[in-house]
Amino acid sequence: MIVGALVAGATSPARAFDPFGWFSEKPPAVTAQALAYQFEVTGLGSDKDAEQAVRDVSLLYRLRNEAPQNGDELMRRAEADLPRIVDALWGSGYYAARVIIRVGGNTLTIERPTVSGLRSGLDGFRGRALVPVGIEVIPGPMYRFSRVEVMDGRSQLPFSHAVLPPRVVTLKPGEPARTASVLAAAAELADHFRDLSHPFVKVGRRVPVIDHATRSVNLTFVVDPGAKAGIGGIGVSGTRNVDPAVVRSFIYAQRGDPYSRRAIADIRRSVTRIEALGGARIRESETLDTDGNLPLDVEVTERLPRVLGGSVRYSTVDGPALKAYWMHRNLFGGAERLRLDADLFYFTGQQNFFGGSSRRGFDPNDIGGRLSASFLKPALWGTRNDLLADVYVQRELTPNYTSELGNATVAIRHRFSDSFSVRGGIEGEVGRSVDPLGRFQYGLVGLPLGLTYDTTDRPLDPTRGIRVNASFTPYHGFGDAPQFFAIGRVQASYYYSLDEAARYILAGRVAFGSILGGTLSAIPAARRFYAGGGGSVRGFEYKSLGPRDAFGNVIGGMSLFEASIEARIKITDTIGVVPFFDMGQAYSGSFPNGSAPMRYAAGLGLRYYTAVGPIRFDVAVPLARRQGEKPWAFYVSIGQAF
Repeated sequence: MIVGALVAGATSPARAFDPFGWFSEKPPAVTAQALAYQFEVTGLGSDKDAEQAVRDVSLLYRLRNEAPQNGDELMRRAEADLPRIVDALWGSGYYAARVIIRVGGNTLTIERPTVSGLRSGLDGFRGRALVPVGIEVIPGPMYRFSRVEVMDGRSQLPFSHAVLPPRVVTLKPGEPARTASVLAAAAELADHFRDLSHPFVKVGRRVPVIDHATRSVNLTFVVDPGAKAGIGGIGVSGTRNVDPAVVRSFIYAQRGDPYSRRAIADIRRSVTRIEALGGARIRESETLDTDGNLPLDVEVTERLPRVLGGSVRYSTVDGPALKAYWMHRNLFGGAERLRLDADLFYFTGQQNFFGGSSRRGFDPNDIGGRLSASFLKPALWGTRNDLLADVYVQRELTPNYTSELGNATVAIRHRFSDSFSVRGGIEGEVGRSVDPLGRFQYGLVGLPLGLTYDTTDRPLDPTRGIRVNASFTPYHGFGDAPQFFAIGRVQASYYYSLDEAARYILAGRVAFGSILGGTLSAIPAARRFYAGGGGSVRGFEYKSLGPRDAFGNVIGGMSLFEASIEARIKITDTIGVVPFFDMGQAYSGSFPNGSAPMRYAAGLGLRYYTAVGPIRFDVAVPLARRQGEKPWAFYVSIGQAF
């Protein structure tokens, strides 16, 4: 038995895609002032990771573009490479490897690291040709782990399965004895004990025992969990223009809560929900406090306060549109957000009811849009209560109705945690609309109530968790609106990752809406339920599904049901495909009553994953398509469909 050591090896960097050799490295120029050389590594075949590990440690490779002045300097590089390359090969699992370095036709090995007279002979290449330099590796057999053990550094005994389940140690006997695998296993052990509230865990390893006869390596990790601790005092630093009290209101962890990686990540995630902040770093103290808890410091960075943006878009259904917005993220120093939006469009579609577009050239009546302002004051008086105010005026034109209205809402939101909040407020609206059921002029006063529950890990591309949004608003109506009615809506989505790397995800969504009180003909057109479109039943035009009148016009419904299921499959780190199936319909009764048949659609999506979020391209086909319905539709946006 021979005692040896595992040596850390570098990971392989990404290689550029260069099919035509346009970006390939050019050999150095031959000059009379220096001893330029050409370099190659041979012998490792298809093991590109091991070959890259050799290149990473080789001085000959790293300094290949800095030609040595003479043969002495070139030889020193080659001599220094021999032990470094052997160590790199051990780290790649080749414990019986031989390394031969050839410089100008002369051979160096570990047993014979220098060749007399070589230095002066190399100078003959100066100004004449490149010195050929090659590293030949005779790797020998790959060594594998024969035993992997984890010992408690305090007792020198194995941990019980209750403390350390076997699944935690992913490094198994029979795997190649690579240093990268050892480092990954050590990191997994450290993460496991940190999640058990041991912030100062130390993972070491005994000198591995290498058996050349069996070509195997016995590996023993020694873990000292350290003291178990909770979360201590949490400070805030880095604020310049934002009130630190606002940041503290978004920290939901309490002194004494169990310490874990999840707890630290939750603090970082909740704090970065403040729009005035660009990032947060959680600094952990190096010692525990007198209560045995770990103090933390939340160091934040602030974003530029003002934002100006805009977009131009065109839809074959709605026509051209312009959008612009201005936002201030820290209006008064308390992370107050004020946003102004202007969205204008020219409707080019057809309205099949009285008062509709004539489509005879330009008509100012076909201009629609929305002007809005929203204000958010987070952490009122340092609490977890937020003030939200929204006001907008809107002119909406669809194939089913035209609506003009003004709306204002003021609400208070209370955040129980980062994942759960409730809100309540008061809403007022005045408007008029025209649709196949007639002309309406109305006023509304409502008391909107709502809740949000969100345990997903990412806002634009969730891979696990649940997201629920529910609202219920009782209204008192004036004019043509019912005197009393209420609108409720709930949408829930669930995300399940089939693998640890979240490359295969099942996602499902269910939505239900209902209007209680009043009659369908008395509810303003913009308040009724419709199905169809990119966020509803893909493949059908926007708001094209619902009860119809005697002439076939969609008039909207008093209730809604929708459901979707997707399989999100990553083919590469940046490309994915998403087969999906949607269903939905709006109904004339306050609950789905079969007044209209359920409609179905299926399709396939393409995802391009970016740092901001996935770019979505979906193509959907309506099933059991009817006359007048388009055979397919496509959708492009940032973020998943739900």
